[in-house]
Amino acid sequence: MTTDKTTEREWETVSDKELHSGFYRIHALGFRHTLFKGGWGEVQEREQFDRGNVVAVLPYDPKTRQVALVEQFRIGARHNKPDPWLMEVIAGMMEEGEQPEEVAIRETFEEAGIKLGGVKLARQYFASPGSTTEEVFIYTSECDLSNAGGLYGLEEEGEDIKVHIVSIEKALEWLDQGIIKNAISIIALQWLALQEKSA
Repeated sequence: MTTDKTTEREWETVSDKELHSGFYRIHALGFRHTLFKGGWGEVQEREQFDRGNVVAVLPYDPKTRQVALVEQFRIGARHNKPDPWLMEVIAGMMEEGEQPEEVAIRETFEEAGIKLGGVKLARQYFASPGSTTEEVFIYTSECDLSNAGGLYGLEEEGEDIKVHIVSIEKALEWLDQGIIKNAISIIALQWLALQEKSA
């Protein structure tokens, strides 16, 4: 049982059964928690998708006012028109024992060939807490993009990634036009738009 001593909220996992263990994991959970009106609620059952945490990066060049975006095939977007190739910010899964900042720097080099000196956390959120444990960390990094671009990705992971270096204005235009459809990328570019307004 877990208790939040500041609010006296309590919750507990009653049962936990692994239904699938592959590239991702799925658990059948039974749980209950205290209610706002007092007392305990009934045991609820849910399937939970455990895919690990994600780290995303939006590299931008303040001198040229450009950002780095990546384009790649996404099977989950197979019904997308005109096709399942999506424009996104750089992103990758956290491995056990890694810190989010380390993943940000590693993924940026693997997916775009860009070496970052450091990163800054822009946003941190739960992707869909009603069904998955996934937590997302979005970083930004000022860097030199003058020689960036090209084809990247790890062959052993089946990655086929095209790096696009575009102006901030073009990236925000794609956001407004609905060309950017990935939630992580939308949030990252909305963060950038807010920075542009406050500059």
